[in-house]
Amino acid sequence: MFKKILIANRGEIACRVIKTARRMGIRTVAVYSDVDRDAMHVRMADEAVRIGPAPSAQSYLVIDAIVDACRKTGAEAVHPGYGFLSERTAFAGALEKAGAVFIGPKTHAIAAMGDKIASKKLALAAGVNTIPGYTDTIRDASHAVAVSREIGYPVMLKASAGGGGKGMRIVRNDDECRDGFERAASEAQASFGDGRVFAEKYIVEPRHIEIQVLADGHGNTLYLNERECSIQRRHQKVIEEAPSPLLDAKTRKAMGEQAVALARAVNYQSAGTVEFVVDQKRNFYFLEMNTRLQVEHPVTEFVTGLDLVELMIRVAAGEKLPLKQTDIRLDGWAMEARIYAEDPFRNFLPSSGRLVRCQPPAENGHVRVDTGVEEGSEVSMFYDPMIAKLIVRDDTRDQAITRMADALDAYHIRGVAHNISFLNALIQLPRFRDGRISTNLIAEEYPEGFHAANV
Repeated sequence: MFKKILIANRGEIACRVIKTARRMGIRTVAVYSDVDRDAMHVRMADEAVRIGPAPSAQSYLVIDAIVDACRKTGAEAVHPGYGFLSERTAFAGALEKAGAVFIGPKTHAIAAMGDKIASKKLALAAGVNTIPGYTDTIRDASHAVAVSREIGYPVMLKASAGGGGKGMRIVRNDDECRDGFERAASEAQASFGDGRVFAEKYIVEPRHIEIQVLADGHGNTLYLNERECSIQRRHQKVIEEAPSPLLDAKTRKAMGEQAVALARAVNYQSAGTVEFVVDQKRNFYFLEMNTRLQVEHPVTEFVTGLDLVELMIRVAAGEKLPLKQTDIRLDGWAMEARIYAEDPFRNFLPSSGRLVRCQPPAENGHVRVDTGVEEGSEVSMFYDPMIAKLIVRDDTRDQAITRMADALDAYHIRGVAHNISFLNALIQLPRFRDGRISTNLIAEEYPEGFHAANV
């Protein structure tokens, strides 16, 4: 087992990895930019190394700086968290060259799943259900129209290198298709340096349901059941839960087995997530695979009793998974709400400043708070404005919703705007409480935006 690991990230995910490493008896190294000098993750780690000024392009995204921090501290392995460099093959390759272990999948798997066109072809070959579409690069607007007519409107145009909703357009006719292609390609080029676009059938009233997979280097690949991530705003997840209120045991097993087949097809090792779009009749189709730890991983941990970070570390150290598929349990219901420094009454404008008051609810067997800030901390304009992830667990979905409402009410934040009122309103919606959800729920319930009258 490793004696020392470096966490190539910041905020709540860095703190979360440090907690597990500490419990495992592993020393930790934090990296920080100038603005994070006094951050929680820096104080929690055994050592800390400055890697640059505040902008992430000059600090957390600089591969050489992080590799150099490994050399200076003798860190044997690096956990990338999520975001930043977590899915960069160049980063994993640079660590390998420097003699450090990347706590994540091998570079070939990252590369294969990082390209949406290539990953869809791999999924097809592995026998995974895929959305009808055109998996090669669309040449131009006229070609986009021809392809879309063949698929049948409505069609989703998507950037091959995309993520976070960028480079995506839903088109319902030829005119929308021509304009949508130009916009998607332009946005993809600007955001990812890759303007390739493909097309697939748009699923009406879609749900976003993902399967957590876990694999070691000894031929063992498992699925840890599903997470429902359909509550989204502008393609960004807001509330996640496990299990899904839609799935039955038969569909869960089928999705899990297909996720495992895809992971095996790329010789996957580590924790990863296979995302599916699912219609209201439980027909499911491959969307993409995220080759890293997901933001919403705690809901899976709450219902399975597993520590995904610990298992990632053990797999990276060459150990066999201590589990088989029949050992994976599904115990109760878990829900996660992402608490952000943003103003829901001003179109979710990010808010920065000092947390004059920040008192989360008490943690126990039913409530967990993953955070990288505390009272007196500064929410910086340079990074994602997440304050915390609030995770709850109970025996049933209704009880979990009540538990979440109570925990949100107990969370006190002053000094910055926050979205707690929005989260509380969401979980009280009749559609949400009944499980009648889709990725369109927020847009449909608040077509004119979120206002004080909605609270």
